[in-house]
Amino acid sequence: MIPTKQDSALLIIDVQGKLSEQMHNSAAFFNNVALLIQAAKLFDLPIVWVEQLPEKLGKTHPDIAQHLSGKALEKSTFSLCGDDKILTEIERVNRDNWIVAGLECHVCVYQSVRDLLAMGKNIHLVSDAVSSRAQSNKEVGLQAMKEAGARLTSTEMILFELQQKAEGDVFRKMIKLIK
Repeated sequence: MIPTKQDSALLIIDVQGKLSEQMHNSAAFFNNVALLIQAAKLFDLPIVWVEQLPEKLGKTHPDIAQHLSGKALEKSTFSLCGDDKILTEIERVNRDNWIVAGLECHVCVYQSVRDLLAMGKNIHLVSDAVSSRAQSNKEVGLQAMKEAGARLTSTEMILFELQQKAEGDVFRKMIKLIK
């Protein structure tokens, strides 16, 4: 269950439109998600990102979208596992460890994590890169996912865990991102 660069991928869930700006402590949340994406690129991790009904809720927030390439996978189900296109992509990426960030912690993130755990995936839930409109809902979501088997981590904790040693060009670039 220890994540490595070779067996991990980043999953970004529903960081969309004006709704994302209504999240508790949204500025810190946006910074942490952006940092995760930039570091995932440094580590050459696959990134899967999904949007919930983008025609209604809007596209991925520009502060996050600017760091992503390609196209989001769209869904209408709360759990991303309820969509065959997304499940196909999860299987294509073929990673055991999924680093998870997104919105809302107690709804789409929770249901997605619950279902990914049921599929046998190891989940590293980045507690400072998930949010809900109300802090109390975030706390309930984090607790439910932890009880279901997700491992709670933080942005810096997971990045240093993936890096493993304080040397090399990637390490120097990662430190610049963090500072």
